[in-house]
Amino acid sequence: MEKMSKALEKAKMLVGMEVDEEAAEEESSSFFDDFNRQCTLTTQQRLYGFAICLAAGLACTFLSMLVFFNPVKFGITFTFGNLLALGSTAFLIGPKRQVFMMLDPVRIYATALYIASIIIALFCALYVHNKLLTLLAIILEFGALVWYSLSYIPFARSIVSKVMVSCFDTDF
Repeated sequence: MEKMSKALEKAKMLVGMEVDEEAAEEESSSFFDDFNRQCTLTTQQRLYGFAICLAAGLACTFLSMLVFFNPVKFGITFTFGNLLALGSTAFLIGPKRQVFMMLDPVRIYATALYIASIIIALFCALYVHNKLLTLLAIILEFGALVWYSLSYIPFARSIVSKVMVSCFDTDF
């Protein structure tokens, strides 16, 4: 019975629900702690928020292809869609845990690459107004998002790296 309650507590932690603990953490209160206390959602509300935010992000990303020949609209719509899709997971695990997971040593470089590619894509779209550079920046942003997403799957990045090396290996 104790194993089941521990498993239930772990499942609650994964979706960001509060685990039944004593309020002994009063000595260190940060902005994120206060924010999480004020923004408590039920499991159903979290799932709805996740689904709506993810659907809106994917819709923006796919609809951005309609305005590809206008680099400003394309860059903003594509990037906003990616940010919505990325932010949708904050509904499941909470914003504090999302930020800490993004800054985890395992994925800090992937996060930095993704944020840098977003800035580059927006710079190319808003200031340079070059369609080719915007397209290259969006390809970089998409690749960085895939690499960042793979960091959450154990051994996925090493497997993808080995597959890519074997695909482009020119030695026979």
